[in-house]
Amino acid sequence: MKMTFRWYGKDYDKIPLEYIRQIPNVKGVISTLFNKNTDEIWLYEEILELKEYIEKHNLQLYGIESLNVSEDIKAATNLRDEHIANYIQSLENLGKNNIKLVCYNFMPIFDWTRTNLNKINEDGSSSLEYKQEIIDKIDYINMFDRMSLETNGSILPGWDKNKINKLESLFKLYKDINEEDLFNNLIYFLKAIMPTCKKYNIKMAIHPDDPAWPIMNIPRIIINKENIQRILNEVDDELNGITLCTGSLATNTNNDILSLIDTFKDRIHYVHIRNIKHLDDKSFIETIHNSEYGELDIYQIIKKLHDINYQGFIRPDHGRNIFDENGAPGYGLYDRALAINYFNGLYEAILKSK
Repeated sequence: MKMTFRWYGKDYDKIPLEYIRQIPNVKGVISTLFNKNTDEIWLYEEILELKEYIEKHNLQLYGIESLNVSEDIKAATNLRDEHIANYIQSLENLGKNNIKLVCYNFMPIFDWTRTNLNKINEDGSSSLEYKQEIIDKIDYINMFDRMSLETNGSILPGWDKNKINKLESLFKLYKDINEEDLFNNLIYFLKAIMPTCKKYNIKMAIHPDDPAWPIMNIPRIIINKENIQRILNEVDDELNGITLCTGSLATNTNNDILSLIDTFKDRIHYVHIRNIKHLDDKSFIETIHNSEYGELDIYQIIKKLHDINYQGFIRPDHGRNIFDENGAPGYGLYDRALAINYFNGLYEAILKSK
């Protein structure tokens, strides 16, 4: 497995590539064109500029996270085919730049969701937290305003800021869309893009929904083994795979991460590792990555990945903010660097124990 680090680009990420290069065993990053709208084409020249900038800092661009899918594709509006055509052109331009991995999601309206971006822990660090009771009480239309007030203007990395003024219309868009509709729309999208993926050998790694259940009366589908299996069966191509995100999948207490690794071992294209602790059935806080602090046995997860001979990319996900760092929520430097060294140590011990 190849260690990597998520980086949002020189104009948006506070962490210099020079610092990332100093993290042991990190030879490349997973990046994105953060300023692009979901209906825009990623131009060849833009991707090349990003790639060359990263390479000038003695790192590789291992893949893209995220080439986001528009709401018109997810909801199958009359703009769906136009947006899919744009997405295909973006994939073409990634392929021409020899980019072979795309992590994306199919979560309607919101990407990953938290109710507190700055939960202060006993040790003085801060973590991301999700409480279902808060979500249940939220005036959906004013959600961004509420969260902005509570987090000093911060929003989660990966969120589409252009949706802030469109929430009312977006909720209306999904009013009559159920889980089966969303499944069908995802399958339609995947079948449309697969020929281009095959042309350039691009692995599409869908990210699980986070949290792994419907929120705000909007369906979510990448939430458990059965639903993942259905998507892989419906578009039965080795390039159609998943991002195994331990923290996202573990939000649903019915998911067994080790069993999921065994089941989908041939279709895991990318791995995110983080740890969580449940506050109740549908509320949780993100913890230090080490096994003893959360509910997931990270040693067993990395050992299982070794046992299935996983050869893809892996990265730490959603670190705390520590050492007074003023980083993006979940995406500071220091805690994620500590996590990588923890993963490195576990992996070395696994190899030497053989």
